[in-house]
Amino acid sequence: MPLLLDQGLPRSAAGLLRQAGIDAIHVGEIGMAAAKDVDILHHASKESRAVVTLDADFHALLAMSSAVSPSVIRIRIEGLKAMECASLIQTVLSQCQPDIEQGSVVTVQDQRIRIRRLPIGE
Repeated sequence: MPLLLDQGLPRSAAGLLRQAGIDAIHVGEIGMAAAKDVDILHHASKESRAVVTLDADFHALLAMSSAVSPSVIRIRIEGLKAMECASLIQTVLSQCQPDIEQGSVVTVQDQRIRIRRLPIGE
C-alpha cells in the first residue's frame, strides 16, 4: 500500500520505509509541507496512497465527507524518531494491510490498534 506521510512525522521515515521496500513519500518531499489537510487527502486519494499522520483532523474530514478513500493511519504516539516511526508503520501494515487497502481509518496507540472501515458513520 503506497503511503503519504504527513508533516508531523519525521521526513527521513519515508526514506527508511522505501529502503524496506514500501512505497512511501513525505509531504515535504513533494512540496506539500504547508498544505491543508483536505488537499493532502485529495492528493493521497488521487495517487491511491494511505495517509499516515499524527493529526486527528483527517478522521473528522473523512467522517464529514462520507468518503471511502483514502485510508488514514493516525499515530497517537508522540515523539517517535524516524527509525521508531518506520518500524511502527511496518508493524501496522503487516497487521492491517487488507483493511487499509479496502479503505479504513486506523488509530495506533501504545498498546492498541483500532480499525474503522470507510465511510465513517455507516
